[in-house]
Amino acid sequence: MITNLEPLTKEEIRTHAAHYDQAQPAIYCGTYHKYNCGSLYGMWVDITTFDDYDEFCDFCRRLHHDELDPEFMTQDFEYYPESWYHESGLPTASEFERIKAFAELDEDKKEAYEIYLDNYDKDATIEDFEERYEGKWDSPEDFAANLCEECGYFRNLPDWLQCCIDYSAVWRSLDTGGDYSEYDGHIFR
Repeated sequence: MITNLEPLTKEEIRTHAAHYDQAQPAIYCGTYHKYNCGSLYGMWVDITTFDDYDEFCDFCRRLHHDELDPEFMTQDFEYYPESWYHESGLPTASEFERIKAFAELDEDKKEAYEIYLDNYDKDATIEDFEERYEGKWDSPEDFAANLCEECGYFRNLPDWLQCCIDYSAVWRSLDTGGDYSEYDGHIFR
């Protein structure tokens, strides 16, 4: 099938190809037509290399320039939350922006955000997550001790009495009271 789209240049392919050593969000962009004909032809596309969604979609259309109206199939994905993955079509414009924002988080926050999506709120934005995220701690008891100190609970408490506080009990109270929760060292409000 002939279309009026220009095929991709080698430079465009190099620019937008996913490189596993960089661990950036990527999709394997194929089409249902090719898949149904027994071909897995497509490409691992690094989502973070595009300035905007239209540029991304144009690249994918030009990747499959041999089809008049390609029905895109995201055959696989890497380095973004599994809950955002869907096989049919390309990521939407809002999903594209969400994936790009996810890529800008540091590794601890990426891990924590995925935990938050999987265990607390699958639709949470990064802003929602950051509002509820208290950081990664060596233990919940360390978090409880830090919280008590930051809140000023020790201002009038003598040092000899501070060392008698059972931070395991403080954490249990915070956790069972529903104010805070812990998952794999990450604390959430």
